[in-house]
Amino acid sequence: MLKLSLKALVCAVAVSVAGGAYAADSSPISIKFAHVVAEHTPKGQGALMFKKLAEERLPGRVKVEVYPNSSLFGDGKEMEALLLGDVQLLAPSLAKFEHYAKPIQIYDLPFLFDNMEAVDRFQASEQGKALLTSMEGKGITGLAYWHNGLKQLSSNKAMHEPKDARGLKFRVQASAVLDEQFKVLRAAPRKMSFAEVYQGLQTGVVNGTENTWSNYFSQKVHEVQPFFTESNHGLIDYMVITNTKFWNGLPEDVRSELDKIMVEVTAEVNRQADDLNKEARAAIVKAGTSEIIELTPEEREKWREAMRPVWKKFEGEIGADLIKAAEASNQAQ
Repeated sequence: MLKLSLKALVCAVAVSVAGGAYAADSSPISIKFAHVVAEHTPKGQGALMFKKLAEERLPGRVKVEVYPNSSLFGDGKEMEALLLGDVQLLAPSLAKFEHYAKPIQIYDLPFLFDNMEAVDRFQASEQGKALLTSMEGKGITGLAYWHNGLKQLSSNKAMHEPKDARGLKFRVQASAVLDEQFKVLRAAPRKMSFAEVYQGLQTGVVNGTENTWSNYFSQKVHEVQPFFTESNHGLIDYMVITNTKFWNGLPEDVRSELDKIMVEVTAEVNRQADDLNKEARAAIVKAGTSEIIELTPEEREKWREAMRPVWKKFEGEIGADLIKAAEASNQAQ
């Protein structure tokens, strides 16, 4: 359950956008924020919080319309809509950007980050920030990283070592890196939409998957998967993006204030995502339907070494120096 602080904030009565000191006939800047998840998720709450603060701090100058649950554009159409200017803000999964900027594939590399603190250090670094602007030549500007969390493995058999995954069919997002991740384990990756995962696992079309604790619990995956391996092997994050021409065309004071709001919202979204994953893991344990396998440091290192060839395969596209910088973020400064 999301904490009351954020719930209270997004549910508060929005401040009027009446003109104030501006001319009565001036129209506010319209910002459509579309996403594909439910409003009660950290991403959904973050979009509502952004709307609330933007309209409160820029009364009469900005109007934000939030469209959750693919109600404006679905997964396959939202990027095109952004580039056409039909929507101004999106927050797609990082795995969706491989066709726009190959270096962003770094976030799909398995066992690159030891924990979310390392992710935060890298994303706050010069290299991490540079990835936000790496698609501007194609009309896309990244504004922030919003967390979902670290991924765990699920399966219909207990998996302690990499060899336990051989021959299994795993659902993956459409990502070349994630495909290769399972191929090096001699497992079979299967691309499947998020909405089809439960039935796919239930019917045996796939034997396992990878996701965060919060996504597992919200989709009731623990009802159809007897085993989870707490691998923390990869990252599911979102990048909040905007149309570059639109963003650069905003009045400087409006853009500056929206940037400040985005920083504030991001901190709260990421805190909530961490809390939600902890609560979801505890709920799965309480349900008693699945066993959670906690890897020893030695077992986790076996998994990491088994998947390490994926790093090498994509080193040319991502950049060896970028991978090295991300790996260095595992060491606290």
